[in-house]
Amino acid sequence: MRTAVEGNGEAAVRVVIYEDLACQDCAAFRRVMDETLLPLYGSKAAFEHHDFPLAKHIWARRAAIAARHFDAVAAGLGLQWRRFALDHLNEIDGDGFNGWLDRFAAGRGAGAAAASEALSEAALAGAVDRDHAEGVALGVRKTPTVLVNGVWFIESFPVEDLVMTIAAAVKESGQ
Repeated sequence: MRTAVEGNGEAAVRVVIYEDLACQDCAAFRRVMDETLLPLYGSKAAFEHHDFPLAKHIWARRAAIAARHFDAVAAGLGLQWRRFALDHLNEIDGDGFNGWLDRFAAGRGAGAAAASEALSEAALAGAVDRDHAEGVALGVRKTPTVLVNGVWFIESFPVEDLVMTIAAAVKESGQ
């Protein structure tokens, strides 16, 4: 299963993002992505989304599995789900998670029953677990953790520093 990528998937500059779809800081970073990073660097960098659900967020792992399912249903649908989950994380709770999942799937013709069934698919869960394990092996502990050419940005950080680091990487790559 491929990693969800926004921006230019062919770009030499890779911005690696470890995220938890039930994380307040990840929701804030999502807004930074939409308002700043993608408009500035969407054509010059690949923004790779890696799942890093934290145990303290009871529905984060299910949300990550659902994102993998939607990635398989249609191009870009998994990214739409990631955005949706982060936009609604204050309203979603563990008991009501499946209702939100159903609402998203039905609203996009993606089959609510299939989305719910996907939560128990071993292959999808395994992909999420591999992302998490790779993050742990790298030293990721908090979300979001963003890596750009060996520079780490962890949890909450000045957007300007991230923008300057991406700009330098783009310049270095010749794009």
